[in-house]
Amino acid sequence: MPYYETVLIARQDLTDTQVKDIIAHLSKIITDAKGNVHKTEFWGLKNFAYKINKSRKGHYVLLELDTQSEALHEMERQIRLHEDILRHQTIRIEAITEGPSVMMDKGGSRDDDRKPYNKDNKYNKDNNKEKDAA
Repeated sequence: MPYYETVLIARQDLTDTQVKDIIAHLSKIITDAKGNVHKTEFWGLKNFAYKINKSRKGHYVLLELDTQSEALHEMERQIRLHEDILRHQTIRIEAITEGPSVMMDKGGSRDDDRKPYNKDNKYNKDNNKEKDAA
């Protein structure tokens, strides 16, 4: 089955329990269609760059899914109908990621070579040149 990554933003006035109930409902749609929810990350309440529906903040949630497209379409339909979800985006990914996402990984330093998202970092260019020369 194909892998998908969905990020959604819920309204700021919801409690954490209400956000978890929304995610449980969406996860049930996927599992009922014999799909899997591999990862659920609550990124917390974050500020927006601009107002969205008169809100300045929102609860961010990441879901990594392994499901058929029919179940994904049903989940997205339910998201569009749900008035507490402000925005969402789903993309297809090649494989399920290991460990925490970039938003949750706060333990490493900026120049940590083990993280794939730091390979082309301006702080690592000198380190990468030294490795290529060796």
